[in-house]
Amino acid sequence: MKATKEIRELSAEELNQREAELKEELFNLRFQLAVNRLENPMRIKAVKKQIAVVKTIRRQREIEANK
Repeated sequence: MKATKEIRELSAEELNQREAELKEELFNLRFQLAVNRLENPMRIKAVKKQIAVVKTIRRQREIEANK
């Protein structure tokens, strides 16, 4: 996955920033869904997956640092 490789290259601060951006986007998408303005409902699933990838990479780094 190309996006995963790009995310893995980010620093810890950039990962935190990326996660915040994705959470904000998810909030906006859910709001659009509630008011029936969402054009692509599959985008919600994609954003949630990206958030999970960011959290997984951050957790992997935390585990490696503790070893």
